[in-house]
Amino acid sequence: MNKIAQQFGNSLQSFVRDEEGAQIIEYALIVAVISLALIVLMQTTLKGGSFTDWLTRVSNCLKTGGTCA
Repeated sequence: MNKIAQQFGNSLQSFVRDEEGAQIIEYALIVAVISLALIVLMQTTLKGGSFTDWLTRVSNCLKTGGTCA
């Protein structure tokens, strides 16, 4: 039983020292922050309108070359 606990401890220590997992977590946090910002931006631009209205406005802006307000 002591050997199993020692192996588990060694595995846990190597996991803590591994930095590849930290990079994945950083990327996940960046994606989460950007997603939340986009959600907040979409909610403020909708202003009580529907999502379809918002898509229509975006589509019109893209068709006119971005010359819309």
